[in-house]
Order: sequence, then structure tokens, then C-alpha cells
Amino acid sequence: MRWAALILMLSAVLAGGSAAASERAEKGWRLVWSDEFDGAAIDRAKWDFDVDCWGGGNNERQCYTDKRRNAVVEDGKLVIAARKEKATGPAFPLSQRREPGKANAQATRDFTSARLVTRGKAAWTYGRIEVRAKLPQGQGTWPAIWMLPEDNRYGTWAASGEIDILEAVNLGVRCDTCEGGIENRILGTLHFGGQWPANKHKGDETALPAPVDGFHVFGIVWEKGKIVWTVDGKPYATRVASEWSSSGSTDPAAPFDRPFHLILNLAVGGGLAEDRGLKGFDDRGYPKIMEIDWVRVWQCNGDAVSDCSKTGGQAK
Repeated sequence: MRWAALILMLSAVLAGGSAAASERAEKGWRLVWSDEFDGAAIDRAKWDFDVDCWGGGNNERQCYTDKRRNAVVEDGKLVIAARKEKATGPAFPLSQRREPGKANAQATRDFTSARLVTRGKAAWTYGRIEVRAKLPQGQGTWPAIWMLPEDNRYGTWAASGEIDILEAVNLGVRCDTCEGGIENRILGTLHFGGQWPANKHKGDETALPAPVDGFHVFGIVWEKGKIVWTVDGKPYATRVASEWSSSGSTDPAAPFDRPFHLILNLAVGGGLAEDRGLKGFDDRGYPKIMEIDWVRVWQCNGDAVSDCSKTGGQAK
């Protein structure tokens, strides 16, 4: 009996991905895209890299590179490493380099990191997007899991929208208003409205379940006119179409009615991180590591996402 139980347990562990897919399919969800990071290298058929030293428009301190020092697959996980090392690269993101005077401009930063994107390779309109990740800690760390529109149908940022599935800044630092006295909050936010500087945003935050330094599943359930944020399968925020808008469209669902691609990155410093927590930036303890166990995108077999989401559940 003991041997039989052991064999069954091992089989369940080895078949975990298939079991998760079967569980979700039974609830009406269909797995349409995933990366389990089980290969020997980052799958370039699924991911591209943004390479620049722009600073994200937030005065971030890193250059994003496509080097193995900053992003690699190890032990079944994607590992993004922010390192304290000087680097020089394009001063503007790819989308701006066609503008006069920007094509050959260079910038130098004191840190390097990585930003992986599915832009041009995979994008989705509606569904359930989940990422199991372990986040870095320290004043000035800014890991993010987010989405941008595949095309600027309604105008440049933020008229065509931005969906922030997960942002966290300064995890683990002292926080007098946080549970346990340390920063443990995560954020889920939408950006919309007009083109910058007429952009708007609306978001919520929640305490990250313990342990703060462990793996958690961050996700959204996205349907026309409604987006729900989840952590470890539990909803913590909801936005509906009456709360957002786009100056480029009269459709109340716009701009969140178009295909969006996925982004995984670890920023260093920048406005949001340096304005919160202990304020400023702490350059000790580098490299800082963000680990991603898997990324899964599900879509509903029913007529609406609610046909599936009402059954609950999360991929294990």
C-alpha cells in the first residue's frame, strides 16, 4: 500500500501541468498559450526583449538588455536579474526611435535588468492571464507583470490603455502602516483616458499573502467591460467600463476591447518606487532577482468569461 501511494503521489507531481489544464478545462476554461520555462533557454518564438536605457519614462535607473546575465531559464524558471553595473544603450524605446534626433541617441545607467515582451508574437482580447512568480525585496525594487495594446488603435499612451496585472515596490522594507511592519502591498491598475499628459489611472492595492518572499499567482479575469484582479486565485479588485474611458473612442468598453500583449520586467528605482516606502533608493544587496515559474493564458469556452469565472478555481 505504501508503494502504491508513493507511485500515485509521484505521478500526480509529474503530471501537475496536465492536471491543471484538465481542472481548468472542466470549469470551462481553455488553455490557449503558456510557457512553463521547462526548456534550456528562453523561447524566442514566444518572447522578445526590449533593449534600451530609457528609464520607462519614470526616471528608472536601469538599462534593459537581452543578455543572459539579466534573463535566463534555470531549473524550470525564468530568472530576471537586476545587476549593479554600468551600461550604455539606446536612450529611447523602439517605438520612439523613428522620431527626429532619437534614432542614435544613447544613455548610460548604473544598473542592468531585463524586460521580456510577447509583442508581435502573442496578444489576447479577454480571458484569464495568470503568472506564478516570486518577487524581489528592497527599497527601489519594482517588479511588474503587465499588458500594453498590440496597436495604438485609440491613440498613443494612455488613450489605447495599459493593464497592470501586478506591480510591487519596496517589498520587505519597513512600513509603519503595513501588516507585520514591513511593506507587503501589491497593486493592480488601469491606465486610460487621453494621450499623455491627459492620461488617467485607477487602481487598487492589497496585502500580499504570506510569505512575502514566496511564490504567488498573480492574475486577471478580463471580459468586455470588466476586469478582476486576483492573487492566489482570490479576487481583490474589480474595475468596470463605467470607471474608464478612451478619448479615441465612444465605445464604453474601449480601450480594453483590443488585443494586448504581455510584459515581464524588473525595474530599478523610478518615481513610484522612490516616492513610497522609506523614500529614495537603496543600492545594497544586488543582484535582485525576480523568478517566474510559469505563465498561462486561458480563454472561456462559454459565451462570456462569466460563464467560466463563476465556477472559480485557479491553476495549481
